Amino acid sequence: MKIRLFLNTRYALLLTVALTVFITGCPAPIKKPPEELAMARRSTFSYPDFSDDLELDGLEHSILKSLIYLQRVPVDRTYQFGKDRFDAAHLIKSLQHFLDFIRTSPSSKELKKFIRSNYNVYESVGRNQRGEVLFTGYYEPHLRGSLQKNDEYPYPIYALPTDLMKIDLSAFNEKYKGASIIGRYTGQTVVPYYDRREIDDEDVLVDKAEPLVWVKDPVDVFFLQIQGSGKVFLNTGEVLNVHYHGTNGRPYRSIGQLLIEEQKIPKEEMSMQKIRSYLQAHPEEMAPVFNYNPSYVFFKLEPEGPLGYLNVLLTPGRSVALDRRLFPPAALAYVQTKKPVVNGAGQIDSWADCSRFVLNQDTGGAIRGPGRADLFWGNGPYAEIAAGHLAHTGKLYFMILKPNIPK
Repeated sequence: MKIRLFLNTRYALLLTVALTVFITGCPAPIKKPPEELAMARRSTFSYPDFSDDLELDGLEHSILKSLIYLQRVPVDRTYQFGKDRFDAAHLIKSLQHFLDFIRTSPSSKELKKFIRSNYNVYESVGRNQRGEVLFTGYYEPHLRGSLQKNDEYPYPIYALPTDLMKIDLSAFNEKYKGASIIGRYTGQTVVPYYDRREIDDEDVLVDKAEPLVWVKDPVDVFFLQIQGSGKVFLNTGEVLNVHYHGTNGRPYRSIGQLLIEEQKIPKEEMSMQKIRSYLQAHPEEMAPVFNYNPSYVFFKLEPEGPLGYLNVLLTPGRSVALDRRLFPPAALAYVQTKKPVVNGAGQIDSWADCSRFVLNQDTGGAIRGPGRADLFWGNGPYAEIAAGHLAHTGKLYFMILKPNIPK
């Protein structure tokens, strides 16, 4: 994200002092965790089953999107797989080799044999170094909107504010390498950017951020920010693709956890759908519940969508969001978790095994550590149900072509 506010040299010393005070008064920037601890290489005899519950067409589409991303980066850029490192050129070779093979429509037995012979497999250490990964889901919501504010469409989806600035702290001290802050310049100092309460309740973004579109329901806006992208169907018949562009830099706090702690929703019943129902039944609680999460997301318009962190189209069921500090982007992975079995009334009857190949193509503010994964389900009723209810543990593996395998 580009810095949207440019300061002249007159303020250089002042900015340095302001940053020093700001950093001292806040928690230290999050340091990048040791990458070698995120995954551990498995022996060939302990590989997972590698059964896949989807057709391979979607997998081919997702691999091609990862290849588009990797072809944009320097071929000598390296990525960590456990204690091993591989460059982008090898990741490209690894994905292409796998793609060429699945295009032969192999049997399950042939695919497993191919992987054992050609690929090293690494397992996420998960939570507490036990290999346990918590899987949640996300989807592409559909909203109704208008390009003009009116009584039916009063709630804005904002573009990135013009006064929001992102500052690379490594420019001031090497010990802050990889760390940054988001804020705004006011008077003679840099301060944190406005939080959700100020944005929603005090209209502080007037003349600072353009409303891209206006929608009916504030709950829709909140969940759009959680999902990161969506489609807005305009009253004119047009469709807008809105995509994550940046945040206000405030920490993410879960309103679901808040409602559990306040005993408004039982933990065993918690879901996105349950939160929506509760807020619609208690509109007077909507603002304080939303404001519990000070983080606010800004959007941009895209000709296509949904786009992930790698700026490539996500593939339903095949794209996964992980901690970008820990896991190699665009790489081939394999997950084992659960998926809902839904009846004709749109209710979950049971949960079935969900095992499939995926590509690491996205990230999320709440997806932190080697024990978290967020699976993209696409759009539509089933996707919304799966994304709203999935909260199951499972396993996460990464695959990379063995170095001695010829092209």
